[in-house]
Amino acid sequence: MKVMIRRDARGLSVYVPRKDLEEPVVAQQSEALWGGWVRLKNGWVLELPEMDAETRLPITVNARRLEGGAE
Repeated sequence: MKVMIRRDARGLSVYVPRKDLEEPVVAQQSEALWGGWVRLKNGWVLELPEMDAETRLPITVNARRLEGGAE
């Protein structure tokens, strides 16, 4: 699914246009953000694509929603 990732004064957030949903990121697998999972405040876990660590935000990417969360 297409999602927009942005950073503001409160931290990272993810916007899902098709669901009209914006949620803050409460946990992430790696400091670099890319190539791992992020957990949203509503409990969704999204797998993000591999990208350069210096990728500028905001950006729209294809993410995959993981079932059952991440370890």
